[in-house]
Amino acid sequence: MARVELKDLRKNFGAVEVIKGVDLTIEDGEFCVFVGPSGCGKSTLLRMISGLEEQSSGMIEIGGRDVSRAEPSERGIAMVFQNYALYPHLTVRENIGFGLSLARRPKSEIAEKVAAVAETLQLGAYLDRKPKALSGGQRQRVAIGRAIVRDPQVFLFDEPLSNLDAALRSQMRIELTELHERLGATMIYVTHDQVEAMTMADKIVVLNGGRIEQVGPPMELYQRPATPFVAGFIGSPKMNLYNGKVAEEMGCRTYGIRPEHLALSETEGRWPGTVRHVERLGADTIVHMDAPDLGPVIARTDGSRSFAQGSTVWVTPNPEFEFRY
Repeated sequence: MARVELKDLRKNFGAVEVIKGVDLTIEDGEFCVFVGPSGCGKSTLLRMISGLEEQSSGMIEIGGRDVSRAEPSERGIAMVFQNYALYPHLTVRENIGFGLSLARRPKSEIAEKVAAVAETLQLGAYLDRKPKALSGGQRQRVAIGRAIVRDPQVFLFDEPLSNLDAALRSQMRIELTELHERLGATMIYVTHDQVEAMTMADKIVVLNGGRIEQVGPPMELYQRPATPFVAGFIGSPKMNLYNGKVAEEMGCRTYGIRPEHLALSETEGRWPGTVRHVERLGADTIVHMDAPDLGPVIARTDGSRSFAQGSTVWVTPNPEFEFRY
């Protein structure tokens, strides 16, 4: 496996600069997730690492080797795409081993490697099936197997779970995390879903407008966001953020408090609010309010609590978890 270093990496499309000087180190064996909204540059950055997109300037090193101008096949990477990109006329066995066959590796070597990968990904019973006979999760595992069999230095994943339903995405998150632990591989994963980022990553890179907003372990970004953008992007429901009078009273430009760090009372508290909507989620209850002194407020509380629409509820922040910027 290998360390990946990006040094002042930039990308222009005509006069428009979409990647604006990215410096980043991904350590050997790390599971690094690029996360951010649509158009932030995360997929473009991944494609530059892969060699599918040429950078305008800057340097890319993989395993201490400058691969900035190297062809994708020369970079020691394997990429897994959103659409699986399987050959419909080939079996699972043939799809997994396709790259090795193309490289004219001995049949015995191909068979041995395909069998080992199939066992790792629990695909042994499906090796003679074609993709149309597989579920979405099984197809994704085949695409991952095709990457593993090449023994790459770095795995690149471009939103690989976005075509799956919610239950299958949750299952595949666990499978990918366990796969990373077994392989000890360097993995770079792109997603717009901050839940995927929080549950899978060793390191999260939050991108916004072609720049890095913050890099760090998931809980560091959650507990100590560096900017209002990170504070609002990481966490679900998102953090309550306020400017203007409230922020001035708190001695900052932007004041924030997460929904789970607000105490609710029907008798007393810091700010009164009127309940607008209540979401009963079982273990949790999400309360949406309008507070005259704040504006819209979202609070998370115990699922056993009930609040009537239109009632007055007082909210009090936990000062230990306030965000000030």
